[in-house]
Amino acid sequence: MQISLLLFFGGLSFCKAFQGGILVDNERKPVDDKQRQQIQDYLQAVLQTNNDINLTTIHDFNDGLVLHIEDSLAGLEEVNSAPDGQLVDLGTGGGFPGAPLALASSRDVLLVDSTKKKIDAIMGIVNELQIPRVKAYAGRIEELAQEQPGAFAVATARALSSLPSLLELAAPLLIQGGHLVAYKSDKADEEIERAILLEQKLGMKFLSCRDLVLSDGITPRSIIVFEKVAPPTVKLPRRPGMAQKRPYA
Repeated sequence: MQISLLLFFGGLSFCKAFQGGILVDNERKPVDDKQRQQIQDYLQAVLQTNNDINLTTIHDFNDGLVLHIEDSLAGLEEVNSAPDGQLVDLGTGGGFPGAPLALASSRDVLLVDSTKKKIDAIMGIVNELQIPRVKAYAGRIEELAQEQPGAFAVATARALSSLPSLLELAAPLLIQGGHLVAYKSDKADEEIERAILLEQKLGMKFLSCRDLVLSDGITPRSIIVFEKVAPPTVKLPRRPGMAQKRPYA
């Protein structure tokens, strides 16, 4: 079944998700006209900049509306449910989901990527469009955790690494009670099971998993949330790259 594209651009709250064969409206805070225009302008600027530096494999604006904007905002419900405070977007790439979430959630957002050219390009767009509350960090996630431990209320990650690795990377960055919001493709059950095995070690607890299909009708997404409930029982962060090369599970 084909679902109408990004209803929030047509004036409704947000897109409809096709879940379990039934159309359901996601109850989320609506964006105003200014936010809606800023989100569209941001996507257009990323696609233009992509001609000079590789920020995304997507080149068509309409594809970007679904696979970047709609996808980024799919986790807004979970982001809004996290404690008040700053959001850190891990492995932000072209600024997704961090930049759209900054506009839609009114949180301060730190975009993190190890490729300085990407960060410079994204911040050029952010500054040109005068997008508020967005800053950036060019470096490894583990380095940020050493510099700003326990500084963030919510961490997001989309198409970055396995869930056990994401828990390890996020844990030292989060405040007590902070949330990791991970965007995964469907069939995430095995990753969730592996991540749950690490709950005590990493001080993280599984909260929820919400499945949906984007409005193209073919792109599944799972929005998975873990909460930091205790200090890790191991020293974190480990050396850069170890969470991916030698995950604990």
